[in-house]
Amino acid sequence: MYKLSAPLGGSTVLEHTLAAVRASGLPWHVEDAGHPGMGDSLAAAVRATAAASGWLVLPADLPLVMPQTLRLVADALRAGAAAAQPVHAGERGHPVGFGPACGPALMALRGPQGGAPVLKALREAGAVVPVEVDDAGVLADIDTLDDLARAEVLLRARRGSA
Repeated sequence: MYKLSAPLGGSTVLEHTLAAVRASGLPWHVEDAGHPGMGDSLAAAVRATAAASGWLVLPADLPLVMPQTLRLVADALRAGAAAAQPVHAGERGHPVGFGPACGPALMALRGPQGGAPVLKALREAGAVVPVEVDDAGVLADIDTLDDLARAEVLLRARRGSA
């Protein structure tokens, strides 16, 4: 949890992530019960929101994802995609969107992998819609101090161009 409280642009990593989610206007849920693995956490979040029409899985350590990116991935699900994933400069990022038919598979997840097995099966079936975005934040996860420094540079550049 330490990296989520790291300072970034006058706030914390987690507050930046939550600010983007709030600004997106989409319904949201934070799963922070301390589950043993990412799969367990994701399964619990999907169970807690089982009536949702789909799920965007946004790890809390991606503080620079823009609200419009969240809306674009959600729009792909609304248009009927089984799954959707943002792509920036040829690289796949987050949040990954899962349609309602994915609920049972997501609720069955356990262990450290998160939604990767579900996404892999969908990709093999040709059911993942790539969503091209002009948002480097989809790739900017914070795992190291170097990642945090790069995020600070990207955030400053965004604020300078705003």
